[in-house]
Amino acid sequence: MFYKGETTQILISLLTISLAFSLPFFAQGTIAYGFAIVLLTMGSGFVLHELAHKAVAQRFGAVAYYKAWMEGLALAVIMAIATAGKFVFAAPGAVYIHKKNLTRREDGIISAAGSFTNILLAFFFLWLAAGTLAAKGVVSQIGAYGAVANSFLAFFNMVPIPPLDGSKVFQWNIIVWAAMFFGAAYLTFVVSLPLIHA
Repeated sequence: MFYKGETTQILISLLTISLAFSLPFFAQGTIAYGFAIVLLTMGSGFVLHELAHKAVAQRFGAVAYYKAWMEGLALAVIMAIATAGKFVFAAPGAVYIHKKNLTRREDGIISAAGSFTNILLAFFFLWLAAGTLAAKGVVSQIGAYGAVANSFLAFFNMVPIPPLDGSKVFQWNIIVWAAMFFGAAYLTFVVSLPLIHA
């Protein structure tokens, strides 16, 4: 269930973040190509991350809706332009959840759902890269970039510092948190990043 204006805010966030992260391709004269790759990899990861939070929260009987943070979106584009795409501060928005007596377990599971979705996406993109890496074509590039983007999204969001999801997962179940945090770190820095330079 989506609320009035919610899909528009998701779309605005998706397009703005994809634009900000595709700016490094501008110097290469391939901004449209880069935008398409970012949209398919990081963009899809961002949207599905937020929709996972929303779906699980609604499953627990909560009111859940996505709200874009316009200042964060503007900052992402400004920082991308100022640093030629080398550094992007991405805080596009969040799913707001309202439920009386939301338990720590429910809050933890809702928070874990986003990064868990990114981990699944990272495995999908790794599979895509593994099957086509020898060809070093567009599909292999999408696979490598998608694996890095999604595993890093999972890793970053599992950092146990409020308001990041990891803080709520840590408070709920430290074993689940450790498995997701260190698993995402391994996927990012040991498995996925080397694919970019392969």
